[in-house]
Order: sequence, then C-alpha cells, then structure tokens
Amino acid sequence: MAVVIELERLQRVLELHCSCCLQLFAEPVRLTGCGHSFCRGCILRYCAGQPRVLCPLCRRPFESQHLRPNRELAALLSLIPRELQESLETQEEPEPRGAAACNDLSRARRGPGEKEEEIWESSRQQEITAETVHLLRKDLNKTKEYTSQIKSQITKYFCYMKEYVERQERNTLMFIEQEQKAAQQKIEETIHQLTDIKAQTSDLSERQRYEGSPSTIYKITLDEKLNVVKSAVEDLRKKLEILLLENYAQQLPPVQPPDSYQEPSVCSSSPGAAAESPEPSISSPFSLWAEDVTFDPTRVHERLALTAQNRRVMVSSHPTTYQPSPKRFCISQVMCSQGFSTGSHYWEVITKDSDGWAVGVAHEMIGKREKLGRTEHSWCVEWLGPKKQLSAWHKDQETLLQKDKPLKVGVFLELQKKTVSFYSITDKEMLLHTFEISTSDPLYPAFWLFTLERNGSLTISQPNRR
Repeated sequence: MAVVIELERLQRVLELHCSCCLQLFAEPVRLTGCGHSFCRGCILRYCAGQPRVLCPLCRRPFESQHLRPNRELAALLSLIPRELQESLETQEEPEPRGAAACNDLSRARRGPGEKEEEIWESSRQQEITAETVHLLRKDLNKTKEYTSQIKSQITKYFCYMKEYVERQERNTLMFIEQEQKAAQQKIEETIHQLTDIKAQTSDLSERQRYEGSPSTIYKITLDEKLNVVKSAVEDLRKKLEILLLENYAQQLPPVQPPDSYQEPSVCSSSPGAAAESPEPSISSPFSLWAEDVTFDPTRVHERLALTAQNRRVMVSSHPTTYQPSPKRFCISQVMCSQGFSTGSHYWEVITKDSDGWAVGVAHEMIGKREKLGRTEHSWCVEWLGPKKQLSAWHKDQETLLQKDKPLKVGVFLELQKKTVSFYSITDKEMLLHTFEISTSDPLYPAFWLFTLERNGSLTISQPNRR
C-alpha cells in the first residue's frame, strides 16, 4: 500500500502516461525539439512515414528520424511492479469537481483506443489544415508571378507592334520626302534647261521645237505616287480599325472601369476644316467613349426651349413653361443631366445654327448668373458672331484661337489625365484647344447661347458608332 502511495506522489511530479494512447509509456522516446515523450509505436504511427511533422502536444515541428530513447523514463517504469502497472492502467483518472454530472453513458463506454483515435485525428486535422494554408499561399505567389509574367509579355508585344508602326511611319515619310526632292530636282533641271535653250536659240522655229519636245519637259508624277501611298496608309488604317475594334475587342471580356486602360492619341488635321460638308460619323478613337447626353430641364433658362427629346436647345420668343427649380439659370445657359467624375467621355454638338455660342464643361455648383468659362470650375470654347473669332475661356481669361468657325464641336473629357479637349468636326477631327482641369468634382456638359434676341440653336449630335 505504501508503494502505491509513493507512485501516486510520483505521478504528480512526472507524467507516466503517453498522450497518444493514454497508457503507461511503452518503450518511451523523446522528441529532440520540444522534449515531449511518447510511446515509440504511437509516435511512429502518428508520423505515418512523413519525414517532418508537428508535435501532438505543442505543435513544434520535428523529424521522425531524430527520435531519441528516453532511457530515464524507461528505467523508472521498469521499477514499477506489473501488478501495480495494471492497476494504474485500469484506474480511472480523477475528475474535476462538478464533472460527475457529465460522466454519461457514452463516456463510460469510451475506451483508451477511442481516446487515442480522437487525439490522433485532431492532430492530423490540424496538420492538414496547416499544410493546406501553406499550399494556398504558395499558389497565390505563383499566380502573382504568372500574372506579372503575362503582363510583361503583353507589354512587350504591344511595344513591338508600336515600334513596327512607327518604323513604317518613318519609312513612309522618308519616301515622300525623297520623292518630293526628286520631283523638285527634275523641275529645277527642266527650268534651267529651258532657260538655257531660250537664251541660246535665236531662231523661232528652233525654239518652238525645243519648247514642245518631250525630251526637255519631264512629266512629273509626284501626285500619282503620293496618292498611291496615301491610299495604302488609309487601307492599313481601316484594316487596323477592324482588327482592333471588332475582331480583337470581341475576344476580350468587358473591362470596367473604362479608365483602367490608356486612350489612344488623336491626330489633328490641317486648318480650314470648317467648310460645309455632310455630318460625319464619329471617328473610331472617340467612338469608344461616346456618351448620349441630354439637356437638363431644371438647368436651362426659361427663354431657351428644349426639343428633340432634350437634345436640341433653341432661343424662344416667349418663356417656356418649366417646373420650378432653384438651379435654373438666369442667363442664356443650359447644362446636361449627365455628370462625370471618372473615366473618359466624348460628345458632339452641332453649332452651325447659331451665330454665337459657347461649348464646355462646368462644375454642378456653377452659379445661376455665372457665365461659362468665367469661373474657376468651368472651361469652354466660344464663338461670337460680330467679332468673327474663336476663343477659349477659363477663369475669365481669354485665349484667342486662330481657327475658322466650327460647324460641329467635339468635346473629349479625360478625367484620369485631368484634361478636356475641344475639336472641330468635319470629315476629320481638328484640335481647337486643350485645358488642364483642376477639380475632382463631377463635371457636366454646359452650353451658352449668345443673346436671346436672335433665333439660334445647338443640337447634341447622336453618336454614330462604327
């Protein structure tokens, strides 16, 4: 009996049971990392042939080949008589106070093997979870690396294409310049030859023979060569538009927002583009960002009438009946209902039916009596009939534009670049002026009509997308 009492005291100081099987240690081994001991058979089954696992108690990693025999614990267990070992193995563990109420039938029937299986399964589940998290993080890193690699390749491919187009542009311009120089040289040689012949030949019949001779007058074919080059470039442009805007775009999923990619640059045409011509379709670079904007009935002067589904504003001889609005302009101005705070947007306005107008963008809070282009947060181009001049306005500062009167104005608002550009639209686009905008607030299309005493109108052109 005294021996049993001494063993109970020893158990309070030393753990004599394996945490896996809950039995007295059988051939105990120690983990080199944390020092915890287990039965050799239990820990080998726990490792299940894996070279590196986690300790079932403290989750510290260890390697199965680094198990060390716990000879001290084995020697201590060998001193315990077998009869006492059997009594200790079959002795129920002391329960904490109040635990007797939880000692139901299922727990009473649970044997040592079931407890070992539960601990085993819990440890394995934690290990599998940790391994799964490790694999997911590894896959995430691989995905980032692969995405970066693909983006780098795509950038390189586009660089190759841009370099090729730029190289062809340089070669084409160089060819045109060479042909122009060759034609100029032929013309100068012909002029020099004719001058010498006229100076040296006194006989009229001889002079007439030289003047009409094909051998002395070259037929210049520069126009024909340049027209061939122009047709080839135009054909290339059309084919690229079809490839990029139809075939290529259909293979890609829709990208949102549209300002996540960079807009192509817009080429300017030569002056004199304001001649009368049929209304053209919007060119392909702008059609990507074409907006269907309409005039706002709550932001229009009462002497301006809205028609054509709020796409046409015209001077009226009498006030128009609108709903009361605190935002209604007290001067001949109107704004659109649509505002823009991100991305790129484009719209067109027909201006040929008005002798004086302003087309621009403005902050929503522009005053009812503040004229477009005269405030800090409004920008516009303006045409005044009596002065016959085009100008750009911002913060009450005028910039004269040496351009003819546009019959149609295109507005290109690029909020990510913080610019707004105005174009004269005929068969091509001619840049009139570009402002740098300095506001992060939404901007609205805005318009002004010169004088309420004359009939005039502005019409928002419905975009014709190619």
